Amino acid sequence: MIMDESWIPADWPAPEGVIAGTTLRYGGVSSGSFGSLNLGACDDDADAVCENRSRFRSLCDLPAEPCWLRQVHGNQVVIDPAPGEALQADAAITRQSAVVCVVQTADCLPVIFASADGAELAVAHAGWRGLVRGVLEATVRAMSMDPPDLLAWLGPAISQSAFEVGGEVREEFLAHDAAAGDCFAENERGRWQADLYGLARMRLSRVGVEQVSGGEYCTFNEPERFFSYRRDGACGRMASFVFRR
Repeated sequence: MIMDESWIPADWPAPEGVIAGTTLRYGGVSSGSFGSLNLGACDDDADAVCENRSRFRSLCDLPAEPCWLRQVHGNQVVIDPAPGEALQADAAITRQSAVVCVVQTADCLPVIFASADGAELAVAHAGWRGLVRGVLEATVRAMSMDPPDLLAWLGPAISQSAFEVGGEVREEFLAHDAAAGDCFAENERGRWQADLYGLARMRLSRVGVEQVSGGEYCTFNEPERFFSYRRDGACGRMASFVFRR
């Protein structure tokens, strides 16, 4: 897989002309726990974030300003967003070329979608709350293509070994699907290690999406490349994006 100092291209069999990936934390101007390419308007200096977003557009050769969302860990999906709208949602779909759909993460799971012909693209922000609330299912339902004709890529997220949750989180998943228990391992503290990648694959499979790639990174365990809220508390955000040239 091609790698440079600014972003990780999605390693998936997407059609020619579909560009997708996740930024790394290199190449920006933010400092401290936001250093350096923080793309989130979290508690960082606003001017630094503005400069970082400008650099993001240049580093990733984006054709337009990304369609930034106000994410709330829900299951709302917007279709054909436009730059500057700042819509409240956790997923976006486009059927237009040169429109950049994007979500921000720092441990949560970004999931990028493309139809097999490249005509329809989407991205979803899927932390454990979003997964429980069905953000992936909502995204697939809102796309016009049949699920077997969709490709999905799981971008960098916190791994199971680093993601400890309480029993109440596990119970929320089990209430939806008893098989979700396979994605939780009890630890020595009587709590649970949750597998976001496994939970996402299971939910995608349930709605008919079987062509799923990615899922090999850990944001928590790779501090030199990724922001991690669980590791650092106040921190920056990566961007996972998709567009068609």
